[in-house]
Amino acid sequence: MSSRARTSPPVVRRETRFGLGLVAATVAVLLGVAVVGGDLTARSGDGPDDVDGRRSASAAAPDDADDTGAGAPGGDPADLAGPGPSEADLTAPTDTEEADLVDLVDLTEPEAGDLGDCRIEANSLRAGDEGQDVRCLQAALVDAAVFDGPVNGVFGPSTHDAVVALQTERNLFVDGVAGRETALSLDIWRDEESNVVRTPPPPPGAVDLLGYPLSSVATSGPDAPPLPADSGTGKRLVYERAGQRVWAVDDSETVIRSWLVTGSMYNNELPGTHYVYSRSIESTAWNGEARLPKMVRWLETERGHIGFHGIPTRMDNGEPYQTDDELGTRLSGGCQRQADLDADFVWDFAPEGTKVVVL
Repeated sequence: MSSRARTSPPVVRRETRFGLGLVAATVAVLLGVAVVGGDLTARSGDGPDDVDGRRSASAAAPDDADDTGAGAPGGDPADLAGPGPSEADLTAPTDTEEADLVDLVDLTEPEAGDLGDCRIEANSLRAGDEGQDVRCLQAALVDAAVFDGPVNGVFGPSTHDAVVALQTERNLFVDGVAGRETALSLDIWRDEESNVVRTPPPPPGAVDLLGYPLSSVATSGPDAPPLPADSGTGKRLVYERAGQRVWAVDDSETVIRSWLVTGSMYNNELPGTHYVYSRSIESTAWNGEARLPKMVRWLETERGHIGFHGIPTRMDNGEPYQTDDELGTRLSGGCQRQADLDADFVWDFAPEGTKVVVL
C-alpha cells in the first residue's frame, strides 16, 4: 500500500489539478458571458421597448399605423415588442430611468379627452387626410364608442369604418366622409352662424341697381358685404357656402345685389367655376315631394341637379319648407333656396351660360 501511495498520488493530483483548472476556466467563461449578457440586457432598456411596455420616440409607429386596430400603437404593447424580457429587464427602474419614462409619456399620442371641446375647420374629412382636424374627429368617435384606435391625426381604414358605423347608427348619409352632418352629430362642427352676415331688412319698396325689388334678406350692391377675394371675373353669380350668401356681379365688376340663401346640409355643392346649363319655371325635387320654382341649374350629380330656386313647397299641401327668416341656415339637400324676390332676380339675371363661382 505504501508503494502505491508513493507512485499513484502524483497522478491523481495532476488529474485533479487539471480537472479543477478546467472547471475554473469554464466557470470564468460562463461568468464573463453572464456579466456581458447582463450588461447587454440592462442596456436594452434604452431601446424601443422599455420596462413598462411604453415606446420611445425612436420606436415611432409607421406612417400607416393609425388605424390597424388591435395590436397597433395604442393596443397591446406586447404586439410591438420583440423577444420577451429577461429577469434583468424586470428590475425596478432607477430615478433617472423613471424620469425618462415620464418624458416618454409626453411623446405619446394624446388621449381623446386631451383635445377638449374641439371643432374641425375643414368642410369634410376623408381617408388620407391628416392633421389636427382628424385628431378632433377621432377623439369624438372614441367618445361615441365607435372607434378604439389611436388618436393620431391620420384618417385611415379604421377611422373610415368608425365614421361609417356612426353614420349608420345615427341614420345619416353613409359614405365614410365626415362632413357637416356627421360633424354636427358629433358636436365638433364649427359655429356656422359666425360666418353669416345678416344685413338689416331694406325699407319697403327698396330696389337693387337694376331696379329689382329687394327681399328681406337682400341688399343693393353699394350696401352689400364685401365680395370675397378670388371669386372670378366678369358677369357671374358668386356663392360663398360658409356665409350662405350670393353676390350678383356684372361685366364691369359692379355688385348689383347680394342676398342670403339656404344651402345644402351635405358636402355636395362642388366648389369651383360652373355655368348655368338648364332652367325650368317649375321643377320637382328628386324625391318627388316638393315643387321647386324658377330652377336655375349649375351642377349635375348622380342623384340629380343642383341649382338656385325659390323656397320649395310641399306637393301634398302646398306649404313652404321654410320661412324667409331661416335663410342663411343650411337646410336643403343640395340646392340653394332663395326668397321669391331673389329667385325672380336670378331668373332674369342668369340665362344659360352664366358663370357661377362656388367658394
